[in-house]
Amino acid sequence: MRSRFHVATVVLASAALLAGCSATTSEDDVLADLGLDGLTGQEIVAQLDASTENRPLDFTASVREGEVLLGDGSTEIGLPFAKGQFYVSIAPYIQTTHECFFHSLATCQGELVDEPVEVTITDSDGAVLVDESATTHSNGFVGYWLPEGVEGTIEITQGDLSGSVPFSTTEGSPTCVTTLQLT
Repeated sequence: MRSRFHVATVVLASAALLAGCSATTSEDDVLADLGLDGLTGQEIVAQLDASTENRPLDFTASVREGEVLLGDGSTEIGLPFAKGQFYVSIAPYIQTTHECFFHSLATCQGELVDEPVEVTITDSDGAVLVDESATTHSNGFVGYWLPEGVEGTIEITQGDLSGSVPFSTTEGSPTCVTTLQLT
């Protein structure tokens, strides 16, 4: 009786171990299929936000606080960001925008595609976090890694048009800013 119990325990433990390995393999397979294996969460965000492929993409990719979630329809993977980093993706617009809270790297499409803009991001104490010329990606967004736990203002200028909105990188804050209208 004892040997049957031992055999059953070994079989159950082996099955559990194999199930755990197949989940890891499945996640690795998803990343490989998407061409993202070996990349960090930050690298994946940068690559997908700058992708010139037409939206929507054929998979899901969402920027959350602290991680990027990727999915192929059957498996969802969360890849963490470096501690203290918060990604804010901004789609300035003139006439057309969309509601957004968590930036979707696979579906979000802003109005201003491949457009030069001047971006200034300051915190609530007036410290300048970003001050640069940039070009919106083919998805209409520009994105920045900002420190966690700050609030402030995003200002964008394009030619004679400009606009500003408040932002926050505190817990529960959006990673997608689509409310910055240029007037």
